[in-house]
Amino acid sequence: MSDADSFIDEVTEEVRRDRLFRLMRRYGWIAAVVIVAVVAGAAFNEYRKAQATASAQALGDAMLAALANDAPDQRAEALAGIEADSPGGEAMLDFLTAAARAEAGETEAAVADLQDIARNGDLPEIYREIAQFKALTLQAETLAADDRRLQFEALAQPGKPLRLLAEEQMALIDISEGATEAALDRLQAILQDAEADAGLQQRVRQVIVALGGTPAPASGQQQG
Repeated sequence: MSDADSFIDEVTEEVRRDRLFRLMRRYGWIAAVVIVAVVAGAAFNEYRKAQATASAQALGDAMLAALANDAPDQRAEALAGIEADSPGGEAMLDFLTAAARAEAGETEAAVADLQDIARNGDLPEIYREIAQFKALTLQAETLAADDRRLQFEALAQPGKPLRLLAEEQMALIDISEGATEAALDRLQAILQDAEADAGLQQRVRQVIVALGGTPAPASGQQQG
C-alpha cells in the first residue's frame, strides 16, 4: 500500500469517527432512554412480582388466622372481613366463607356466597361450576326438585368436569320422588363409566344395594 493510500484510509477513518461522534451527540439520548426504559421495566417487573408475592402471603396469613377460630360462625365472620385484590383470591375467600356459614347453619348466606362465585365471569369455568354445584346441594330442602334437576342437567352435559357428580345428584332426586328404577338405571350407568373414581363407585354401590339392586361390575373390572 502506498503512502497516499494509507493517508486516504486514515482520513476516511477519521471522517467516520467524526460522523459517529456527531451522531452520538445528536441521537445518543435515544439509546440512553432505551437503556433506562429496559432497566426500569425489569425493575418494575421484579417489584410487581415481589408485591404479588407479598400480597398472596398476606392473604394466606389472614385466611389461616380466620380459620383458627373454633366456632364456624366466628370463622365466617373473620373470613368475611378479609379483602382480596384478585378474582382468584376473592373466590377462595367466598368458598371458605360459604363453608363456614353452611357449618354454622347459615345456609342462605352460604348459598349467596357460592352464587356470587358462579356469576363471576372473571373466574375459570371450573370454579363457577363447583360453586353452582355446591349451592344446589345446599338447597336440597329449599329449592324445588324440578329446578334442581334442571340445573344439575346443565352440569351433567358431556365434557363437563362435574358430569358424574351431577348425575349422582339427579339419581338422589329420582329416589326422593320414588322413581327407584330410574335412579338404579342412572346409578348403574355411573358405575360403568370409565371416568368414575373409586370414591364415587363406592357411594354408588352402597346406594344401589340399599335400593335392593345388584351393582354391575365397574368399568375395567371383570365379572367373576
